[in-house]
Amino acid sequence: MPLHDWTRVEAGIFHSFHTTWIGELTIRLNAGMLPPEYYALGEQFAGDIGPDVLTLREPTSNDVFPESEDSDGGLAVATAPPKVHSTAETELAHYTTRQRRLVIRHTRGNRIVALLEIVSASNKHSQRAFNAFLEKALSAVVNGIHLLLIDLQPPSPRDPRGIHSAIWEDLAGQSYQPPPGKDRTLVAYSAGLSKKAYVEPIAVGQPLTPMPLFLTADRYVNVPLEETYQASYEGVPRIYRKLPEC
Repeated sequence: MPLHDWTRVEAGIFHSFHTTWIGELTIRLNAGMLPPEYYALGEQFAGDIGPDVLTLREPTSNDVFPESEDSDGGLAVATAPPKVHSTAETELAHYTTRQRRLVIRHTRGNRIVALLEIVSASNKHSQRAFNAFLEKALSAVVNGIHLLLIDLQPPSPRDPRGIHSAIWEDLAGQSYQPPPGKDRTLVAYSAGLSKKAYVEPIAVGQPLTPMPLFLTADRYVNVPLEETYQASYEGVPRIYRKLPEC
């Protein structure tokens, strides 16, 4: 199923789809996709981080920026690098890390290791909303929490080159220009001591590719975005299903 143009329906329709998709993703992650010591929770809130899906693990004695952990789960970047259009790495990790350090833990003591966020139109509606979203994403990555960002919204005046460009310019001081005709973005951030971005630009009418969700700086699981998107789209009211199609 190709990616739909969600600007052609009212915000409430996308919000309903968004909510269903979160549930589908959470089910897939907890149904054997994540290693046994990890689990996902939907629509949680921790400190100033309000993600769509949290991935958690029981506490360990590791530092807030573990480069690797003893686990047989997930794929190793060294032997199975994520299949994305491009990758980037910041050389300013140590300086940035010292500037801001916010340790975020789950209320039951389990450590948050990753967030999954689906961008909505409301995140780009105003400068205040955009700044809040940008700060949330930056706070996560800077403080060692891996992030998978799904941006199916077109660029706005606040992010003319897409939301990843805004994040990466702030985080790494490096510019990003999406390829022509691909103005939506899937991006996975590995938040070890060295921050890395795995970027897959997409366009309306194209299928969603699997994207890595990092559990440590060098291990990840592939999230089946297309399968869960299709399953979630079945829940869109029939009278609206034709509207967002390209």
